[in-house]
Amino acid sequence: MSINKSYDCTECKESLFGLKYILKETNPYCVKCYDDLFSNNCEVCQKVIGCTSKDLSYKGRHWHSECFLCIKCSQSLVDRPFATKDELLMCVECYSSEYSSKCHSCLKTIMPGSKKMEHKGNSWHKNCFTCNRCQQPIGTRSFIQKDANNYCMPCYEKQFALQCVTCKKPITTVGVNYHDQPWHKECFVCIGCKQQLAGQRFTSRDDFAYCLDCFCNLFAKKCASCTTPISIGGTKYISFEQRQWHTDCFNCKGCSASLVGRGFLTCKDDILCPECVTDF
Repeated sequence: MSINKSYDCTECKESLFGLKYILKETNPYCVKCYDDLFSNNCEVCQKVIGCTSKDLSYKGRHWHSECFLCIKCSQSLVDRPFATKDELLMCVECYSSEYSSKCHSCLKTIMPGSKKMEHKGNSWHKNCFTCNRCQQPIGTRSFIQKDANNYCMPCYEKQFALQCVTCKKPITTVGVNYHDQPWHKECFVCIGCKQQLAGQRFTSRDDFAYCLDCFCNLFAKKCASCTTPISIGGTKYISFEQRQWHTDCFNCKGCSASLVGRGFLTCKDDILCPECVTDF
């Protein structure tokens, strides 16, 4: 503000001689006209925040310093941290008490702006989010929750994880249980060809697991005609005097007619229909 003998107010044209005035873009205004034209209204009392008063602003809104108060406790927010809820001003203490999360461990308020950890709807102070076994902060490391308690991966493996029968390492993801013994999915393989058995049919012999192809090749009965294995698992076959045949292979050696359900005779290693016996 200045005192000038020659100025008139740009708005009301009254002389500013001996009066206080405000320059705005080189134009002089008396205090009244300046307030009417340019001053903001207080968000609380709706009165003009005169040029002689302190104008506190936040996100396009304005307050007298004496009106800049917490909506809950009415304490002044001048030079203090504050928060807003539905455009209402609150001191940090009132906001925290009303709206902030409570720590799942210490049950104290997690103050706005402080670091917190969240998992399945619960919140923790950063230093309260600890492993239930070693009590060290988990932070951003991997963890597993068991019985409402959190465990870092090393502690979980030591305390709870099953050991794979094959590699002896802890099973922390998808595993397979067979004959009450645990395996990693990738460790549960056919003893013959080493392909994974999880999700497909398999069988066992002498406590070893086999895919069906390997089991058939190693242990299944062989067809007396084609010499290939007779698959297990419900495949129909013909058995006679310690020999077996696929039903499709149980044919007369002479005329190749099927002998399934018919009478037949044997001649050394061959089987014959009654009609072809005389030719042999």
